[in-house]
Amino acid sequence: MTSNEEAAGRQGLPKIQTDKSHDEICHDDSVPTVKAQTIDELHSLQMKKSAPSTPTPDKTQDVAFAPPSGQERQKQQLQSISASLASLTRGYGPKLVKGDPARKAETAGVSHVTQHPAHGTPTISVSDSSLKFTHVLYNLSPAELYEQAIKYEKGSFITSTGALATLSGAKTGRSPKDKRVVKDETTQDDLWWGKGSPNIEMDEQTFMVNRERAVDYLNSLEKVFVNDQFLNWDPQNRIKVRIVSARAYHSLFMHNMCIRPTPEELENFGTPDFTIYNAGQFPCNRYTHYMTSSTSIDLNLARREMVILGTQYAGEMKKGLFSVMHYLMPKRQILSLHSGSNMGKDGDVALFFGLSGTGKTTLSTDHNRFLIGDDEHCWSDTGVSNIEGGCYAKCIDLSREKEPDIWNAIKFGTVLENVVFEEHTREVDYTDKSVTENTRAAYPIEFIPNAKLPCVGPHPKNVILLACDAFGVLPPVSKLSLAQTMYHFISGYTALVAGTEDGIKEPQATFSACFGAAFIMLHPTKYAAMLAEKMQKHGATGWLVNTGWSGGRYGVGSRIKLAHTRKIIDAIHSGSLLNANYKKTEVFGLEIPSEIEGVPSDILDPVNTWADKDAYNETLLKLAGLFKNNFEVFVSHKIGIDNNLAEEILAAGPVF
Repeated sequence: MTSNEEAAGRQGLPKIQTDKSHDEICHDDSVPTVKAQTIDELHSLQMKKSAPSTPTPDKTQDVAFAPPSGQERQKQQLQSISASLASLTRGYGPKLVKGDPARKAETAGVSHVTQHPAHGTPTISVSDSSLKFTHVLYNLSPAELYEQAIKYEKGSFITSTGALATLSGAKTGRSPKDKRVVKDETTQDDLWWGKGSPNIEMDEQTFMVNRERAVDYLNSLEKVFVNDQFLNWDPQNRIKVRIVSARAYHSLFMHNMCIRPTPEELENFGTPDFTIYNAGQFPCNRYTHYMTSSTSIDLNLARREMVILGTQYAGEMKKGLFSVMHYLMPKRQILSLHSGSNMGKDGDVALFFGLSGTGKTTLSTDHNRFLIGDDEHCWSDTGVSNIEGGCYAKCIDLSREKEPDIWNAIKFGTVLENVVFEEHTREVDYTDKSVTENTRAAYPIEFIPNAKLPCVGPHPKNVILLACDAFGVLPPVSKLSLAQTMYHFISGYTALVAGTEDGIKEPQATFSACFGAAFIMLHPTKYAAMLAEKMQKHGATGWLVNTGWSGGRYGVGSRIKLAHTRKIIDAIHSGSLLNANYKKTEVFGLEIPSEIEGVPSDILDPVNTWADKDAYNETLLKLAGLFKNNFEVFVSHKIGIDNNLAEEILAAGPVF
């Protein structure tokens, strides 16, 4: 035995015999090496370029009519973006190059696009920003935006379900007191100004100061995110919007919330109808006229531009564009609405209006019906269309049992704002309010299984106004006349429960005109008149549904069961509630049904559920007085021929 055999034997391992029968070389089952000489070359093989979506023109086709090449089209896109970012004092836009600065630029850059400065404005020949290229990250995919957020934005994490958790900074909600609208010759007469109006004025000069500040900030950055997208699923009335922002979080949020263009639509996008400059990480100058804080959200309807300074809360972009639609659409005789909308299998459409806590999202999301949209809609001559391409759902206390559709929509591609999660598992705790109570999820509407795509439907059959009446005196459901529908639509009532100084909780009436006073631009009566005209023309019925208390006010009575409210909504959808027997209530003069299948008849008239009838009458008169006081701001506004419509609406309110 040799020494080698001895060693193998000691270790209990057999000797390996190498087969050298094939030209003295052992069998080789390895694969060829990669076709790359450097690590960068290897990475370039990992991702293939997107194929052009426009077919290559036929060689025999007339060259004069051939579509532009891919490189020419990208150059045109960059020129358009440079024009959007043009400084009006320097008279030109920034030098742009497409692609991530961390990687080699994807396309050749474009130099300045010259803009003619305003009359009398000095033109500065050169600046630091004019000597550099700004990288444009154009319409990135969710996966690309995830990479940007996680790599560069502190507070960005992937949760256990695949959603992107982000932070919106110091502001975790909208700043309505810092929102301004330019008051000029056009808007002075068109818009609703003064008492009760959400429109706080600013002048053109101040807007341009803030615009220049935002543009200078964005142009100073190494890279900016640009989204070119649409609003309104109605193809005849859609609006092209461009959003320029500094954060991947903002870009992904708007990717989800606006309508996403196809590659073909993007190639022919052209000049946007409206542009947002989101420089929210940079404050406004508090010494600038009209500024009351370091935050300013400014709308210029003549220039079709919006500037955001001093707030990173993404909801400002969504609701800012909604305000714009509240101005643009009525000019086309299209009614813009702060409502949810769904459609039955037979094509019957319902609109749901309601303030926070009334159940608008819950009741408009119905597994037996298609969801057209959850928040913003237009009603045109052809029917209803969703303004948005996504949903912006509240997450506080979210559970799979209560809201399964929203729960399941929180996956890869969804933005989760200001939520708290377990540091190791990344599981979100939706009950945790450590950052804010206003936690939110933004996701594309197609994440909802029964979404109606495209998000359009025929004319509504039912208009449902939801109120959470914590005073406990409104009926669970009332059929409204046209004038009553207008009255309650303009009032926009609900009642919240708030703590008083001595710790006792009592109802607090809240009124928000058209169920969205913070976003409307025209006087509420103009939207109400349009609503009445469309309801009358298309035979829609108005309903007032109370999802609040019965048998007493908050603390005495109990909340109307969700199961009973769903039965009421089902009866409205089916049309059976139209055939019920009705009687009229005192004071508010509401028509209430005597019976509804699946709902106890004794709760349909609220007076039956109160043990203390005197307390009921006292509370009823108190609420009626609150309605009357709120409506006084609208009384002086004339509507209709000889003001007859205004008088009719006023008569539809409570009568003492």
